[in-house]
Amino acid sequence: MKFVEEIVVDEFLPTVRSLLAGELRERGLTQSEVATVLGISQSAVSKYAHGDVTINDRIAEEERVIALVEELGDGLANGDMTPVQALIEIEVLIRELETGGDLLAQLHEEAVPELADHGSSFRIHDPESELRTSERVLSSLRRGLRLLENASGFATLIPAVGSNLVACTPDAADVDDVAGVPGRIFDVKGKTTIPSSPEFGVSEHVATVLLSARRHGANASAAINIRYDRELLGKLAEQGHVTAEFDESDDVASSVGAAIDDQPEATVLYQTGGMGIEPLIYVLGPDAESVAETVRALL
Repeated sequence: MKFVEEIVVDEFLPTVRSLLAGELRERGLTQSEVATVLGISQSAVSKYAHGDVTINDRIAEEERVIALVEELGDGLANGDMTPVQALIEIEVLIRELETGGDLLAQLHEEAVPELADHGSSFRIHDPESELRTSERVLSSLRRGLRLLENASGFATLIPAVGSNLVACTPDAADVDDVAGVPGRIFDVKGKTTIPSSPEFGVSEHVATVLLSARRHGANASAAINIRYDRELLGKLAEQGHVTAEFDESDDVASSVGAAIDDQPEATVLYQTGGMGIEPLIYVLGPDAESVAETVRALL
């Protein structure tokens, strides 16, 4: 297993530093001055100068790398650019070269040929690839779950049926595009218990509420259900949330849609229960972390 970041650290940075050290020396800077500018030791500069550091020829011959090194060399040597500004410029180029099909992406795929097993349409370095999109959703969800797990008192907000924090992909069409906690989040003797890591397609109920709200225009990509309490509704309203009631004894998707139609700005949906139905509050938000922060503010 090799990450693209390892390509950056092991091959890109030594190559760029070597080229940049040479540019600065050509412009009259001493080894000590080059070391200060690049934030490395004089012995490292000496190694670069004597060719004792292995560089990647493909990176060194890349036109954008050559152009940037020359630009940074001029700027750093004459004082028009600070080391921080140079760092930012290098970071920008790294991100550009990591995108699908570009140089660092190619080097990574050559180093890990197994990536091809994901199919011809798979591009791990494409920021819009399905895998990266899904991983961003799961990553946000994991951070949101950690916030809840570490929030003192969150267990008191978990209803008898359990809570679930869910998040969906940007073009979510059904529950398979919504990630949540398998088995839901439960209160076990006053402790928030998350039984397993989040997965896609494991939450039907909260996912249905989120998807229905989105289909009717709600600007939300995540949601959570907590126990119903009028005081909690009041606190959410004080936070600036618009609340809307729906009837869960009816078809949930239709009822949620009707509630959003009546209150397009609603970010909190609730139902007061019925025969065999526990009253619940649903908090919507742009991502899992935001939803978790909203709920944590209730404690």
